[in-house]
Amino acid sequence: MKKIIFFTAVTTFLFIGFTSVKAQKNTDDKIKKVLYFNPEVEPDIDEIKDPTNNAFFDAVTDNFSNRRNKMLRAEVQVPFDSIDQQTIVDYCLNNDADFAIVSKVRYFKVGFGKYVFSNQVVVSMKLFGADGTLVTETDHDTYRKNMRLLGSTVNSVKIGTEGAIKGIIKKLRKLKPTEAEL
Repeated sequence: MKKIIFFTAVTTFLFIGFTSVKAQKNTDDKIKKVLYFNPEVEPDIDEIKDPTNNAFFDAVTDNFSNRRNKMLRAEVQVPFDSIDQQTIVDYCLNNDADFAIVSKVRYFKVGFGKYVFSNQVVVSMKLFGADGTLVTETDHDTYRKNMRLLGSTVNSVKIGTEGAIKGIIKKLRKLKPTEAEL
């Protein structure tokens, strides 16, 4: 009789322990999917779009390798200044994404020539929810924030992208401290 009572008591305590641990799990532990569109490149020159896109998405994938979120890529360029809310909703719905990021990479023009650029960039990002509402936006200027004078343009785009992603995460933490990070 003592063995049966002991066995039921131990089983009851284990059951209560497992249910309390299960109740403590956060419901936001699921993997969030973030949809990235091709960045708008300013100035609009075809020769610099492909290297800029490659450097941008290299930085994004490097940044997401340490996080528990999934990055989705849409091979579509959405205009940064005039974003249609229904377009964002449709892309998020079709790709099963929780967030969408629209970005812009702007090169500095230096000198008197039409095609003379410096290696400095400003990477701007806007984060939208799946319902198409603007959550936050940020930008990262590689010259003002990092004081980079030398280096390749590809490195500047990567540094600017990483800085913009970190800026979005900082602003998200300030907006909703209880919300899980991106």
